[in-house]
Amino acid sequence: MKQLDDFLKLKHEIFNYFGYVENWVSIPIDDRREMYWQLNQNNNGSGEVVYHDEPLTNDCVEDGHCFTDEIYTQRFLKKWVYRGEDYTMICVDTHTDGNKFLAIYDNNKEQTALTAEFDWG
Repeated sequence: MKQLDDFLKLKHEIFNYFGYVENWVSIPIDDRREMYWQLNQNNNGSGEVVYHDEPLTNDCVEDGHCFTDEIYTQRFLKKWVYRGEDYTMICVDTHTDGNKFLAIYDNNKEQTALTAEFDWG
């Protein structure tokens, strides 16, 4: 089946771009390239990613007018944040219905200046 061959080839190419090695669990990809985002990661790799379809501000974060996911830190993965030249892939746990994703963000939409604390639960 050509469609399956194409799909598996593209998935392999995406994983190679990020240096991601699938291990033990197959985590689905979530395309978030249109989202503005900020990574808030602790030294031990845990943390969160805050994102929205509009640029993030401290006010929107404090008011809860954005989304956030916890970084999914499982021992079977070598790391949890994979930065490429143009895109970043973050293993995330949505804490909704057991969903975990490999969320792919556009590096041009990354924000680093937010200071607001966001309580994601």
